[in-house]
Amino acid sequence: MIPRAALSKTLRHFSSSARACVHISHIGKTPIPIPPNVTITQSQTSLEVKGPLGSTSVPLESYMKLAYPQENVLTIAVEDAEVKKQRSMWGLTRTLINNAVVGMTEGFTVPIYLVGVGYRAALEDDPRGTTNGGNGQRLNMKLGHSHNVYVPIPAHIKADVPSPTKITLFCTDKHLLGLFAARIRKWRPPEPYKGKGVFIGNEQIRIKSVKKK
Repeated sequence: MIPRAALSKTLRHFSSSARACVHISHIGKTPIPIPPNVTITQSQTSLEVKGPLGSTSVPLESYMKLAYPQENVLTIAVEDAEVKKQRSMWGLTRTLINNAVVGMTEGFTVPIYLVGVGYRAALEDDPRGTTNGGNGQRLNMKLGHSHNVYVPIPAHIKADVPSPTKITLFCTDKHLLGLFAARIRKWRPPEPYKGKGVFIGNEQIRIKSVKKK
């Protein structure tokens, strides 16, 4: 016969009350500060952001709820956080709106470094002008190929070459800026043996040791 004290330890205790299971997006619940020089206009399907550098729009789902608990502070919520799609779009929408606010007020800048012997870059006029949607300039880069690499600069990108091995890009759209930076990096991705290549921002790679026979 099992003693009562030992029996109480072996039995599992269950509660009949329902557990409160609430999923919250830590990114989505963070308030967005709105500068005084930014105007936000909401419609049923999008959110328009106007600032000193221009205007842009962010798509909105029907279950997104926007509120202004304080002046110049925007909060985002969803109808049902238990739905996985709504919870994932919660944080994504908050990030897109914050990027739009920052882009229309300050813009985004990313540096690109050319690491390698003889790697150089220069900014020059594009002979084709603005016929292909560019801004009339292009990058002339030497990246170890047998030929020079010419990359036309889109109209929404501003490029500067402060030194032969550094390129600075500016854009009001963070997504488009990243796409163009990746397009430049694709011509000579960093390689892990000598550490040469095109590096974006603070990008780092782990150097591998050469296996000797």
